[in-house]
Amino acid sequence: MITAHEFIAEAGRCGFDFFTGVPCSFLTPLINGVLNDRTLRYVGATSEGEAVAIAAGAWLAGRQGVVMFQNSGLGNAVNPLTSLNAPFRIPTLMITTWRGQPGVADEPQHTVMGAITHDLLRLVGVESAPFPTDAAALAPALARAADHLRAGGLYALVMAKDSVADEPLRPAPSPPTVPGQRFDDPTAGEPPSRIAVLERFLARTDDDTAVIATTGKCGRELFTLADRRQHLYQVGSMGGASAMGLGVALNTWRKVVVLDGDGAALMKLGNLATIGSYAPPNLVHIVLDNGVHDSTGGQATVSASVNFAAVALACGYRHAASCRSLAGFEAALDQAARQSGPSLIHIRIAPGSLAKLGRPTVGPDDVARRFRDFLSEDAAR
Repeated sequence: MITAHEFIAEAGRCGFDFFTGVPCSFLTPLINGVLNDRTLRYVGATSEGEAVAIAAGAWLAGRQGVVMFQNSGLGNAVNPLTSLNAPFRIPTLMITTWRGQPGVADEPQHTVMGAITHDLLRLVGVESAPFPTDAAALAPALARAADHLRAGGLYALVMAKDSVADEPLRPAPSPPTVPGQRFDDPTAGEPPSRIAVLERFLARTDDDTAVIATTGKCGRELFTLADRRQHLYQVGSMGGASAMGLGVALNTWRKVVVLDGDGAALMKLGNLATIGSYAPPNLVHIVLDNGVHDSTGGQATVSASVNFAAVALACGYRHAASCRSLAGFEAALDQAARQSGPSLIHIRIAPGSLAKLGRPTVGPDDVARRFRDFLSEDAAR
């Protein structure tokens, strides 16, 4: 058995400096140890997949993350691991618990995942090893993990029960709640196209702003209009763009803009709660809502009954706007630029896209690394 302090100290020596995850009773001492260390950043996510995307954003901003979760949540992490980390080649260290370990008494809901944890990790391309339970084994175990990550891979330490000694939590004081401000666009008329909104956005975006576009036609249209190193075109991992944006925004001085869709935002609505709680002042979250899944034939989403601006304010965003016109969208952008975020701008747009819409010709791996290089210029500020 090791202590949380022993793991944290050795992890720091190996370059691991950002933690996120979803609790498990096996992880309690380690998460408590990270939370008790006021020099470390821990982001509590609403789902395991969200935690993986947050860590991916942190890596883009120069951090090396550790994602912690129960193996029952490994299924939630499979999508970003295979459709975000893999194509972008973003390295991540995971600590997954081994609930339902064969031969060890546990709750019935862990039986299946306990039996397949190692096979599932292997199947999705994650190298794994046992979580070290002896202080002398920590340095070589974390060094092996770090070496694997430097090659762009994914690595998991599988934690059995009672691996870390008890660590009581010393809660930090919660910051006071700041009521958010709302702006509603009174303009009536036909909703604008997504391409028109993106054109207005680009006209008002400077060269220091990092932009993350959600998967599908949003990223494709942004690439068609302007391909810049400050753009990241998310592929796959639907719903993960805002979590990535949070991971970036918490680790950079730059303004960070997430271009989201209604279907993607609804898929990971819990991301809004995490963003509102950690409240990065430099994050602007734009939801381009055409009411349909545009990339798959125009099937309706449920966004017609969703007030995204109200949801954002209820989750702790400092500013939210609801727009129906290009003029209203520009006014909302101006307000977001003048205020501390996070800000959400929800704009209703028309379904459809450019008739002949291409795809980014820059591969995800290259997109990720030029975006990371762009963010690395933080050190000069």
